[in-house]
Amino acid sequence: MIVKPLPKWAMQKYAILWNRFKTQEFNHESASKILKEKNPNLVSVLLNHLKKNGWLIVKLDLNDTRKRVYVLISLEKAVEEISKSLK
Repeated sequence: MIVKPLPKWAMQKYAILWNRFKTQEFNHESASKILKEKNPNLVSVLLNHLKKNGWLIVKLDLNDTRKRVYVLISLEKAVEEISKSLK
């Protein structure tokens, strides 16, 4: 897994999600509620950014495969992976 550092705005949103979900699965709707974001496109941009940079695992919802569920990787794991890439 390749993890890249996040910009400040994404790290702040990651921290909010981490404080609520830790390694629990969550969906787009619950992320929107926790982030208090009314524009679903902004939440999609964040989730895509986290996924693209290795901070988020995306799975299919077992009940409805049109939907996705998300799992955050821990800050410790992310830092470990980033430090490996610097060697």
